[in-house]
Amino acid sequence: MAASVRLLLRLSHRNINVAAAGGSARPGCCWGPTGPSSCRCFSDATGDRSTHFGFETVPETEKAKRVYKVFENVAQKYDVMNDAMSLGIHRVWKDMLLRAMHPQPGVRLLDVAGGTGDIAFRFLEYVQSQQERQKRRAARSTQTPSWQDISTNYSTEDEDGPQESKAVVCDINKEMLKVGKQKADSMGISAAGLSWVVGDAEELPFDDDQFDIYTIAFGIRNVTHIDQALQEALRVLKPGGRFMCLEFSKVTNPVLARLYDTYSFQMIPVLGEVIAGDWKSYQYLVESIRKFPDQEEFKGMIEDAGFYCVHYHNLTGGVVALHSGFKL
Repeated sequence: MAASVRLLLRLSHRNINVAAAGGSARPGCCWGPTGPSSCRCFSDATGDRSTHFGFETVPETEKAKRVYKVFENVAQKYDVMNDAMSLGIHRVWKDMLLRAMHPQPGVRLLDVAGGTGDIAFRFLEYVQSQQERQKRRAARSTQTPSWQDISTNYSTEDEDGPQESKAVVCDINKEMLKVGKQKADSMGISAAGLSWVVGDAEELPFDDDQFDIYTIAFGIRNVTHIDQALQEALRVLKPGGRFMCLEFSKVTNPVLARLYDTYSFQMIPVLGEVIAGDWKSYQYLVESIRKFPDQEEFKGMIEDAGFYCVHYHNLTGGVVALHSGFKL
């Protein structure tokens, strides 16, 4: 009930702002193969509103450009820096995301802000392992089949084609996508089930009800309007689809929090300068973590967007949180 009230208040506030600005959704700004698609397009009327860029206050219209520049600068060293900053633990966090997701063959994934492909690669590998497990199980069950099993298998063999899962990596930054494609080629990952799309999390270039799972890992804190990104996630998911977000959050242990702050502000920018030659970008990334809502507040935002059964799990003492919700 509380989530419904928050959603109504948020929608009312949005309508008031649009009316006051004289703005409206931009008709026909997103096009599909047959004309305008149903992707949601938001008004450009932001007035003089400001937001945060790390600890700095900037106009809303400027933040996206500055975030783009950050990731353009760090793209080539992004994966190396992730290993250095987290001591490799980011790999464990992403593996835990996939285990919680537990995708089955035939599922369609949209990974937003996933330019280097880490989540999509894990998804395809996980689904392939599930397919192989199902084949082994089926082979064991047909070693001594009954005549009913033989009849059933024969009648459905042609009807049930192989289930193919698909992963779409969507990122606003072309340099990040470029790095992801290079990784896919070097790893020999088949392009058949993998697509790369330039797109904004706040205005996704996809029709409604297209995906079974939406993921965004360490990306949503860089979005200017988090509420719009969440509404877009809800829109492109199929009914029953799942939203999953892996993001830095609030450390729950006071001692660990002090150590984490010291490490973040004194070591990460230094690593950025040594490894990537970019102090400022990694200073921003550290600050952006501190400006992101804590676990409970972000859970409320997900519920306000219209998701149900929203919950979260803290990883590494709250350094990272995995939020999940469903579109009903």
